[in-house]
Amino acid sequence: MPTLPELYRIDNFNDTFALGHYARVLDALDRRRGQPVAFKVLRSEHLSPGGEPRWEYHAFANEADLLMKLADSPHVVNLFDCGYLESQSEAPVTGELVSFLKDVRGFVEAAPEFARRGWRPYLALENLPRTQNLFYLMRPDRQGQRVRLPTEEGLALALQFGELLRMAHRQHIVYLDHKMEHVYWDGVNLRIIDFNSSRQLDASANGQLYRMDIHNLCVGILYPVFTGLSPQKTSLRPQPGSFQDVEARYQEINSLDFGVEPSLSRALQDLLQRGAGQQIESADAFIAGLQEVATLHGWDFPGHYTSPASRDARAQTRAGLARLRKAHDLLREARDLFREAAIQDGITEDMENELRRLVKAINETLSNRVIP
Repeated sequence: MPTLPELYRIDNFNDTFALGHYARVLDALDRRRGQPVAFKVLRSEHLSPGGEPRWEYHAFANEADLLMKLADSPHVVNLFDCGYLESQSEAPVTGELVSFLKDVRGFVEAAPEFARRGWRPYLALENLPRTQNLFYLMRPDRQGQRVRLPTEEGLALALQFGELLRMAHRQHIVYLDHKMEHVYWDGVNLRIIDFNSSRQLDASANGQLYRMDIHNLCVGILYPVFTGLSPQKTSLRPQPGSFQDVEARYQEINSLDFGVEPSLSRALQDLLQRGAGQQIESADAFIAGLQEVATLHGWDFPGHYTSPASRDARAQTRAGLARLRKAHDLLREARDLFREAAIQDGITEDMENELRRLVKAINETLSNRVIP
């Protein structure tokens, strides 16, 4: 039986900006593939050795199963391996390990035995960069500062999320756990993590949970995306993550306040209000509503009219946003060059002071960037 260090080199925690209820997540290197992964392992306090596994334990099997069912979606994080780990250390570095790779059925069937032995389940997942996590990018640590996505990017994100929900709902899967910490966005492509609270429904289930899924998307992700605020009308903050919290998190929110963003498209506000009121019946209806809004912003869809002037303006908007993102990347590269130069041995104090001044000025510029 292999040991953990034979299969994985475990590095630092990568979840410190938004801790989860079920697990800790660490950067790791998969030695079999020679590639970085996110190593997600059950928190030790959720173990019940010798007894019936707690629902947090079963959540790992649930997540692995749903990730494989949704593996064809370009918006779902990739699963590389699932298994059980002997170590109970919060940051494991040793201990025996049983790897099932993508044999999710074997992983699920083995859960009771490994739970009795006090072994923890783990998942090895695609490691998405923190610099693309939308909660992190929204700078919740900076009091008094509020940023939001441009409407062009927000619509693109919403349409991609709608397509993911359409695919999931057709398989009777509801995501439910909508919060900014789970959203990764690079300006073009959406990626979603954490399906441990998502649910596989019976084919005969009524539409209430599907409407709730759309409600949670509109309230928990799209409202913050377009306003920079929490749906609880506060600054952005991590949302609680237990199974009970997921069910109740936005239950009392059936109306959204857009007073802080009066320039936001009225048609978009109306659509999100319908979602918050659980008045959107299906992912298809949600996507259709988004397409109607998007045509007002220069998008083209079959059966919808888009004015040539709006189409041209959208092309210029997209080009401008691409340049903004490139400028942010170049600023970071310049900062890193100055930072590396400043720590070289042998440079004069005068030069070091100037380099540190430049690093500070760039950091201040990036902190006040136009887009997350």
